[in-house]
Amino acid sequence: MKEFELTWSWKSFENLSKEEVYEILSFRQSIFVVEQESWYLDADALDQESEHLIVKYKDKLIGYLRLVPPGIIYKTASLGRIAIDKTHRGKGLGSKLVEEGLKRTECTYSPSALTISAQEYLIGFYRDHGFEVSGEVYDEDGIPHIKMFRDG
Repeated sequence: MKEFELTWSWKSFENLSKEEVYEILSFRQSIFVVEQESWYLDADALDQESEHLIVKYKDKLIGYLRLVPPGIIYKTASLGRIAIDKTHRGKGLGSKLVEEGLKRTECTYSPSALTISAQEYLIGFYRDHGFEVSGEVYDEDGIPHIKMFRDG
């Protein structure tokens, strides 16, 4: 897989087709519900307020994140539902996905601080992107999470 073979697109909920909404929800459920065996309702009504970054390889969704505006979950904007297809992990795509989310946040919101609810095992990954732990580990849908903050 080469970088030029990937298509990256940001879309508001209103600009997503029915097929894209279905593809996104199916993709997220396959990872966060089935693969991680966390039985929760992924469709949480935040999608309608968010911007969505879709990464495709040969017309197949392989990466995704959503950018939630400030004041919806936290006082700051928030990146969430960050996911890479299992067959494309370990190739730096997750870092590129987060970097694109950071760029979009900086362009869209001022100040561009971010808060995330990170799975505990990914603390090091998010620290590499400028996030710091804020608080204690907590259970979110059966998976240990921690709140992390990045100052804009």
